[in-house]
Amino acid sequence: MGVAVPTESDGQASAVDSSGDAEAADGGRPRGRRFAALSLGAVGVVFGDIGTSPLYAMREALAHSRSMGPPYHAVLGVVSLILWTLTLIVTIKYIVFLMRADNRGEGGPVALLSLAQRALGRPSAGLFLLGIIGVALFYADGVITPAFSVLSAVEGLKGAPHLGHPLAPFVLPVAAAILVALFLVQARGTQSVAALFGPVMSLWFLTLAALGVINIWDDLSVLRAFNPYWAVRFLTENSFVGFIILGSVFLAVTGAEALYADMGQFGKGPIRAAWLGLVFPCLALNYLGQGALVLDHAHDRNNPFFDMVPHFAYWPVLGLATAAAVIASQAVITGAFSMTRQAVQLALLPRIEIKRTSETQTGQIFVPAVNGMMMVGVLLLLGVFQSSHRLASAYGAAVTGTMFISTLLAYVVARHMWKWKRWQIAALLLPVSAVDTVFLASNLLKVAEGAWLPLAFGAGLVVVMWTWSRGIRILTDKTTADSVSMPDLCEMLSRRPPYRTKGTAMYLTANPDVAPVALMHNLKHNKVLHERNVILTVETAETPRVREEDQVRIEPINADFKRVTLTYGFMESPNVPKTLTKCRSLGLKFDIMSTSFFMGRRSIVPDVRSGMPLWQDHLFIFLMKNAANPTDFFKIPPGRAVELGTQVSV
Repeated sequence: MGVAVPTESDGQASAVDSSGDAEAADGGRPRGRRFAALSLGAVGVVFGDIGTSPLYAMREALAHSRSMGPPYHAVLGVVSLILWTLTLIVTIKYIVFLMRADNRGEGGPVALLSLAQRALGRPSAGLFLLGIIGVALFYADGVITPAFSVLSAVEGLKGAPHLGHPLAPFVLPVAAAILVALFLVQARGTQSVAALFGPVMSLWFLTLAALGVINIWDDLSVLRAFNPYWAVRFLTENSFVGFIILGSVFLAVTGAEALYADMGQFGKGPIRAAWLGLVFPCLALNYLGQGALVLDHAHDRNNPFFDMVPHFAYWPVLGLATAAAVIASQAVITGAFSMTRQAVQLALLPRIEIKRTSETQTGQIFVPAVNGMMMVGVLLLLGVFQSSHRLASAYGAAVTGTMFISTLLAYVVARHMWKWKRWQIAALLLPVSAVDTVFLASNLLKVAEGAWLPLAFGAGLVVVMWTWSRGIRILTDKTTADSVSMPDLCEMLSRRPPYRTKGTAMYLTANPDVAPVALMHNLKHNKVLHERNVILTVETAETPRVREEDQVRIEPINADFKRVTLTYGFMESPNVPKTLTKCRSLGLKFDIMSTSFFMGRRSIVPDVRSGMPLWQDHLFIFLMKNAANPTDFFKIPPGRAVELGTQVSV
């Protein structure tokens, strides 16, 4: 999710191929050692969120089962549901199935949307809408996770032993201080501390396992929870109330989407090894230990995790839990930065200022606008909900929605790209989608309790992304309709040659087949044409990264004009001057510091006949005015940029 890890050496391509195996050569490091390093990195980044779920998942599920049937059956039922949810959702759906749907090694909502569109072979409004809903819910999850994880850990202060006065009043201020500090340090990058993430989280998982083993001895009958009979019995005996509890059980797998989203950083193999070899066994042991503790001491169901910690180890475990929550939050925050870059590249969002915080790690980026909005959102959540118990209802809705959409998009990939037969899809995807639907419905029942928050937040982002993409399409169509084609312009200039001036002019345009607005204004008002003229287009591929040899394409138009197309992957940040240096080897020579970059600046006015409602016109105009300057976004030297304006109605 953008955290510095040993997967990229030169900022150009991941050191993990699409099969998830580490490259054989990496500075002389043996393959086995590199695989181990990637697995350790995956433990620190990929599993931070799901690794903090024992702090609250068991507590929330048991809280909803207090008045239901025999306590023994309720505890065994909840533990069994958690174990089998981890198995079905994480192991079967993500580890076995969904990680196969990689877009050149990358995963996540944007990568899966791009892959599904390519699999279908034609534009689909339905697929596009599903994709942007998935992206919007991912952002909602990114705002809730830091607040929920850190608050759940810091609430351990309420039961801290050996103190003469309660610490409960300090929980919210301490959580807020930790989160503010976390967001403030984002501008510096995480490269200096990211190396600690893997070891710290590994220690955390081993601590979870140790606490579980110690407490399992309180009641060994908890091992019966491995039998799915207890999960099924619990649901059938409690009918609708049991269905509601599934929303709390689902908290045990929050963060599972990170397995897929971070696939490009670590590869399938290391992530699978980390899950099956360390994370899953440790989580299972801890949930079994919490269940055994509650079976032996029923009053511990209010906060089983911290009640299972021996007094002598309470403060170290509390500190480790807080560190794990901070690491989980860091991964989500940098994941939001990475998602923003992808969304901007695919024209789902306006251009936003994106800064690199490392010269060697391409994933190390900082997005000031997103960081600021997330910090405000997190602090508002703390102020409104004030406890992790109240915030739990809001947490599950965003995650289940994202997972459900991933399943729907994966169906398109399996059917149209992998050419699976219908019975094969039904055998795997029907059970998976049924589980997703049940969990989603269970979480939607908590709308009044807080689930409205991520849904409202996601709906707002969907409106923004839909408005932006639709407005850009309308704007492009109108500009094309009012423009002169390049062949027509060349013919006009051959009949009436303009005055020529020395140097090179590059005209940035989204449509290279028509004369750029800036070129037409330059000819109309300045009445000059440079010696060398380049129609420059920046495109985004449907793949995460583009090979260096495929980044630049040069096509001659006539003696006066050349068409240059720069192509970037949706995981890459455009740097136009740097990429243009490759033109020399392709026969186009020029001095970047004596080249003028001409760009058209469009003044947008609303038009009721544009195809969008008037309110959407105004929203699009607002987004356009607040988009990052193309000079900064494309890294063009400000002293070489010339902007020429025109007015367009939408």
